[in-house]
Amino acid sequence: MSRDPRRDPRLVVARRELASLRSEKTIVLAVAIQLFVAGFSSFLVVGLVSMYDPGAVGGTNMDLGVAGDETSQLVRAADEAGSVDPTVYSSVDAAEEAFRAGGVDALVLTERLDSGQVRAVVRIPEGSVRTTLDVVQVRSVLVTYERRLRDRRAGSLDRPLLREPPAASSSPYFGFTYTVLVPLLLFMPVFIGGSVAVDSLSEEMERGTFELLRVAPTTPVDILEGKLLATAGPVPAQAALWIGLLRLNGTRVVHVPELLVLTAAMAGAVSALGLVVAAATRDRRFAQFLYSSGLLALFGATLLLPENPANTIARLAVGSPGPATYVALAGYVAIGAVAVGSVRLLPRVVDADHL
Repeated sequence: MSRDPRRDPRLVVARRELASLRSEKTIVLAVAIQLFVAGFSSFLVVGLVSMYDPGAVGGTNMDLGVAGDETSQLVRAADEAGSVDPTVYSSVDAAEEAFRAGGVDALVLTERLDSGQVRAVVRIPEGSVRTTLDVVQVRSVLVTYERRLRDRRAGSLDRPLLREPPAASSSPYFGFTYTVLVPLLLFMPVFIGGSVAVDSLSEEMERGTFELLRVAPTTPVDILEGKLLATAGPVPAQAALWIGLLRLNGTRVVHVPELLVLTAAMAGAVSALGLVVAAATRDRRFAQFLYSSGLLALFGATLLLPENPANTIARLAVGSPGPATYVALAGYVAIGAVAVGSVRLLPRVVDADHL
């Protein structure tokens, strides 16, 4: 006799867990923030890129004061770098006085040493909103100056200089969208789902409500699988919503089925990890600490892999997956399947009377 799906104890537990999430203001706020980021990504990406790569922000010129022995070379480097308006001062004292009075945004003082080296002193105001952008622009000027100085002194060397690699011309908006924004929106539901799994099980064990669930016609395995279904099940749907909103905002995301499969596998693995940690510790605060620190360490370790989860998501989303990408995808799916299957063994490892 088949089991009625509507009375399946796992689905009953899952519905109970999903209903209780409505009262969790932190979870609702986290989902709302993700919804806002995905829904208005085309507007937010400009401001987010300014933090990810300040040099990508155009249309802001910096007034740069220069003085010292290499003034003419710095002026040429500033003209070549762009977005920098150099002002030449006849002396270091005059340049520093203008900087203190706010006449220039930054100051570069150069001195040619007897050894032939050039010492450069850079002054930029602290605590300014533009400080980071000014640092990037001054660095661009100094890098250009260094390259020109290098080429100018090449004739005095006994050996030829190595050729510099050509400068990359990729868009920072493209790189930020596919290497930061898309992985972040797909990872966050996974991490939140695991955190909810930890809270759900550890809180019930602390309050003793887990025993009340066992009075009902459910087994510990049914309860654990129901909680796993409630925490990991909505993640692919949430990821699909984020991808849909990104597409609506003009961000092209391809290989959506593969991305959803990867997200589901990661959600199952992370939520199963959360249940294991909660069952082993039986203390909500310690379980959350152990889950968070362990997950950060595990995720950091995966970044050492040539095909880590973030790279897999980026390559799938941008439409350039290789054989290694699909091998990694298969590996993550296998890990997720093993983790989900291990939940059924959890009552055997931990005493069922204490679950």
